[in-house]
Amino acid sequence: MNEVPLSILSGILFFLIILSAFFSSSETSMLSMNKYRLKHLVKSGHRSAKKASKLLERPDRLIGVILIGNNFVNILASAIATIIAVRIWGDAGVAIATGALTLIILIFAEVTPKTMATIHPEKIAFPASWVLTVLLKALYPLVVIVNTMSNGLMRLFGIKHIHGNHDTLGSEELRTVVNEASGLIPPAHQEMLLSILDLEKVSVEDIMVPRNEVIGIDIEDSIEEIIEQICQSRHTRMPVYNGEINKVIGILHARHAAQFLREPNPTKAALLKATLEPYFIPESTSINTVLLNFQKDHQQMGIVVDEYGDVQGIAALEDILEEIVGEFTPPQEDEEEEISILEDGSFRIEGTTHIRDINKALSWHLPTDGPKTLNGLIIETLEFIPEHPISLWVDNYMIEIQEIEDKVVKYARLEHKR
Repeated sequence: MNEVPLSILSGILFFLIILSAFFSSSETSMLSMNKYRLKHLVKSGHRSAKKASKLLERPDRLIGVILIGNNFVNILASAIATIIAVRIWGDAGVAIATGALTLIILIFAEVTPKTMATIHPEKIAFPASWVLTVLLKALYPLVVIVNTMSNGLMRLFGIKHIHGNHDTLGSEELRTVVNEASGLIPPAHQEMLLSILDLEKVSVEDIMVPRNEVIGIDIEDSIEEIIEQICQSRHTRMPVYNGEINKVIGILHARHAAQFLREPNPTKAALLKATLEPYFIPESTSINTVLLNFQKDHQQMGIVVDEYGDVQGIAALEDILEEIVGEFTPPQEDEEEEISILEDGSFRIEGTTHIRDINKALSWHLPTDGPKTLNGLIIETLEFIPEHPISLWVDNYMIEIQEIEDKVVKYARLEHKR
């Protein structure tokens, strides 16, 4: 029987190396695809994505058919390369074929195609999924035999889950995804997404208006004083209380206040009739929960209370939304900004400013696991209430107290010493 010409054997060898490169790149590309983009493409009706997703549902079968094909072509290529080398160099051709084929497969059928597949997984995986689907059907009995033996071996090591890994992202993983997508998402949207992820970590105590800043209506005041206060108020909702803030009666909405003021003879009884039942929020509740409860109970403002039922402040829907999208309105003309930069590069900050707001605005890392406001942080650090302007250090932050009013730090100058 005539020997097969070397030219034909060389052509077959070349074709086998291409097949080896195909199987190598297919394996890498299929396993390197972004699972979440793949799910998006499947929902969008992308046919190749559906094929790839179907194959990835059983990674044991996918890897099985790829490795069966890859090992078959590599072994056959080795045999043919040996025949060619023996014909050319005799017995020494075995060693030459082994070394040369190893180098050729390593470069042209492993490293290069796998690197390309890692860089452009979809461009390779989608066309390959059609071929692999056909091969899986053709080699199904052999694949099942191999998988059965392989899965049985894995069970000896306690591995029972052989279906595709349905990855789920936790909040920290999702945060990383959002940060890594900075070039694809507008900065404002990225910041909002990160703020939403932070909602679970932030309690209502962090965003509430503290009780000493709450503007409300004392029902014990005269009707003339109450009317004047309503007319001068810039708020759409105000708590109504009896003598002190801890005795909240209800919430007066601006719309109901307008109806009250239109009456020919406004009375306290009419005012109480116009108030809505107060909605109370435990101070440790996360604002994520508060937001859901506001939506469920159709509320827009709540009274924040501690474990003893004492009022600590008020929280409105606007406060929660500002935590996500930032401030809606600038300070009033008669109000100073909470944080303002000085000529020397330091910052003048109001004592009632929340530490989280300072960190967020200046990209600082003042401690947030204790007091919520700058004033509270200063007092906790000093362990006494300052009566005169003094300076102190908190980590790498120099704090110089500038103004004190009613035993509260009104303004302080802060500087980050890096």
